[in-house]
Amino acid sequence: MAKVTTKVLTCIVCPLGCTISVKVSGAKVLGCDGNTCARGAAYAHDEVLYPKRTLTSSVLVIGGRWPLVSVRTTEPVAKGKISAVMKEIKARSVKAPVKSGTVIIKNVARTGADIVTTRPIKKA
Repeated sequence: MAKVTTKVLTCIVCPLGCTISVKVSGAKVLGCDGNTCARGAAYAHDEVLYPKRTLTSSVLVIGGRWPLVSVRTTEPVAKGKISAVMKEIKARSVKAPVKSGTVIIKNVARTGADIVTTRPIKKA
């Protein structure tokens, strides 16, 4: 039988910031305490077993008023894929003008998430 451990998290689903204790055995959540809502329990479960993050970064702009454009993932990606996602972002550049919300990488690192611009950049 797998060892039972307790992980303590601060919930980020809402402004309450509940401190949640999660009991884990191997790859199974046995229960959690401290959450004030079901969303907190779901967050704790996913954070312990399948942690994900929304990534933000920037991409080089060729011929733009600004040298970089801010970008983000369209959905959270597994923490284990962050290096692969960042490698693809680093290798990418775009030509000005750039519109906000433009998809510049589809299915980045085979995560199912796209990389989109978050602001417009005009030509220089």
